[in-house]
Amino acid sequence: MNEQSSPLAQTLAPAPLSLDPDWWRSAVIYQIYPRSFADGNGDGIGDLAGVRAHLDYLQRLGIDAIWFTPWYDSPLADGGYDVADYRRIHPAFGTLEEAEQLIAEALERGIRTIIDVVPNHISAQHEWFRAALAAPPGSPERARFWFHPGKGEHGDEPPTHWPNNFAGDTWTRTTNPDGTPGEWYLHLFTPEQPDVNWSNPDVPQEFLDVLAFWFDRGVGGIRIDSAALLIKDPALPEVPENPGPGEHPNTDRDELHDVYRSWRELADSYPGTRVLVGEIWLPDIDRFTKYLRSDEMHTAFNFDFMARPWDAAELRASIDQTLSAHAPVGAPSTWVLSNHDVTRPVTRYGREDTSFAFVKKRFGTPVDLELGLRRARAAALLTAALPGSLYIYQGDELGLPEVEDLPLDRLEDPMHFRSGGVDPGRDGCRVPLPWAGDCAPFGFGPEGSAEPWLPQPASWASLTVAAQERDPGSMLNLYRAALVLRRRDADLRAGTFAWVDGQPAGALAFRRGGGFLNVTNLSRHPLALPPHGEVLLTSSPLVGGKLPPDSTTWLRIAGRSL
Repeated sequence: MNEQSSPLAQTLAPAPLSLDPDWWRSAVIYQIYPRSFADGNGDGIGDLAGVRAHLDYLQRLGIDAIWFTPWYDSPLADGGYDVADYRRIHPAFGTLEEAEQLIAEALERGIRTIIDVVPNHISAQHEWFRAALAAPPGSPERARFWFHPGKGEHGDEPPTHWPNNFAGDTWTRTTNPDGTPGEWYLHLFTPEQPDVNWSNPDVPQEFLDVLAFWFDRGVGGIRIDSAALLIKDPALPEVPENPGPGEHPNTDRDELHDVYRSWRELADSYPGTRVLVGEIWLPDIDRFTKYLRSDEMHTAFNFDFMARPWDAAELRASIDQTLSAHAPVGAPSTWVLSNHDVTRPVTRYGREDTSFAFVKKRFGTPVDLELGLRRARAAALLTAALPGSLYIYQGDELGLPEVEDLPLDRLEDPMHFRSGGVDPGRDGCRVPLPWAGDCAPFGFGPEGSAEPWLPQPASWASLTVAAQERDPGSMLNLYRAALVLRRRDADLRAGTFAWVDGQPAGALAFRRGGGFLNVTNLSRHPLALPPHGEVLLTSSPLVGGKLPPDSTTWLRIAGRSL
């Protein structure tokens, strides 16, 4: 469906924000987890009205786009990534009309909207899956999913032993109408998220229709969840011990590229650049960048950098690897410090092990939050100075730590429950934002609102937006200053990247263009600054003209100006 010929689009979609087709190459994109951003109606749950009320805050922060995690109708078995209806907003978040208004109001402020699409699976409450459960084996309704007889004499064994992304089994057995055990169905995540079968023509057509539905409403892009998992080997082999390129039975199959070529063709049929952003966790960087060829996705998340420890050699290796892999396909790199799935930087960088891996998350891991905050401030400037697009997860601009003492009876994340209670899960980075006031709920909703769906720590009184706006040295004001410079400075916007070698161990120094210099000190000792003309911004105050440990500074090279 082409926007220019769609009567719906002519009614709903605002005029294109900018004619710049490359807006996404250096965009600052702010991730909103709708349940936890702001509560507009006072029921304790964040909603679209809350976002609309704070669009001026986002504009002042200096972002170019908002990425919303799923806002669709959903039972919320996995935070909305179990979608029951892509054409309906979850009632707790608002209505379709409110979504359309939000898209338009954000565009008026120069902010595009990117929405989440989850093509690997849908909700068990989706009409397709309800129809499949009611239909017999071999029916067209079941052909949209991965229903299969079990192994063993009585079919009691699952068809495969593929690992589950949330721990536990990947197959669930159904029950026939007469009460006898039936077929099994595949779910690479929870049983409430059955995988759809992309070899069935109904599936690719439905998702193309979903993309058109939202492009017609003016969205500027699509973030593609679990983008490497869609295609499965129909023979259902077990996962090889060391699968070669394209040999994994359910990850990074070569046929995936045809799917994203069709999506790119649709996106390119609309005026203005409608971006496709992939969530792709692949260890093989060459396989990763195949998704970024000119007729597939525009960009993909760079999880490698986010998962690395706070170590100069590790971060430099990740930056080099990322930039060199993207160069041949002409795609910009993306830089991400966290998201709704990942331990917040202030907490992560304050631990003995500063890297990130899901399997390592445990209750009671010691953390030095003062050290973590200092490093998170340094990391914020470091990532904002790198070439490409920058993602900011809501609350990171406030320096919020992970909330690690949530009452167990308030936890909702399936990763916690499917781990047998060993993994604290992801709720700790999803706690509602603090906006103002000295006590919870810190202005999350209007006065007299219900308690937020997850409790906020009392210590957040000093981290509210209002408190940080009054503090010139706050994390919020550091982010605002950095994003202003990033937008104004031609070198930061589009300048070439080059390392400044000969630095002491533990230092990262690089130039952007001919006039900008970033220096990050990851050592334990103060660092003398290289020759420069002006200090533009620092994550920590200089001491005796030197850069303290765990700090970043932005410098103007002598004789150069903005």
